[in-house]
Amino acid sequence: MPETPLPQGDEKTRQVRAMFDAIASRYELVNRLMTFGLDSRWRKRAVADLRLPPSSVVLDVAAGTGDFTRELNRQGHHAVATDLSFGMLDAGREMTERVQADAAALPFRSAGFDGVTCGYALRNFSDLAGTFDEMARVLRPGGRISLLEVAEPRSGIWRAGFRVWFRRVVPFIGSLLSDRAAYHYLPQSTAYLPESDEIMRMLNRSGFSAVNHRRVMGGLSQQFVATRAR
Repeated sequence: MPETPLPQGDEKTRQVRAMFDAIASRYELVNRLMTFGLDSRWRKRAVADLRLPPSSVVLDVAAGTGDFTRELNRQGHHAVATDLSFGMLDAGREMTERVQADAAALPFRSAGFDGVTCGYALRNFSDLAGTFDEMARVLRPGGRISLLEVAEPRSGIWRAGFRVWFRRVVPFIGSLLSDRAAYHYLPQSTAYLPESDEIMRMLNRSGFSAVNHRRVMGGLSQQFVATRAR
């Protein structure tokens, strides 16, 4: 049976917002099961890789229920959470400052943040280039970004195991514990994601320099770190 074509543009934005509103209450539980809890370790490293001094003001884009936001606070930063889904922000914990917004039209002043984080959401943005432009706009010159996103291992054995887990087991777990349609969309949504080299070029075009990319744990995840050009 052929897969349903993925939505684009405004329709994608609408469906993504509705999907995350629907899964907000079980989002963190399913995430922990999907990654065996490793996503917490990856976020800890991603925040440290910002290399910002304590008390820096950091915007967590697509904050969801606040995993990155809480880690930023634990490491001594002042975090502001923003997400397209009000349901996700409402279900979150320990997020004292949270703003519902589209990442391609952030309601914050220019150069107002020292850093930006974003976890596993690049493929969900309807306008990825515009989102990178907005991240650059709200960052002060010399500010830093640290972005995490899904990836697929290159090794044959790792890749085969990952595909079975991500494309079959994860949708099954999601169907049992949360929303069936949302967790069947998840593996399909990787089709939105450009190759890592193209993402690096997009960040350069948006005004970032020293753009670095690394694969995490054999390629189960990937991270982009960059500096806002002065």
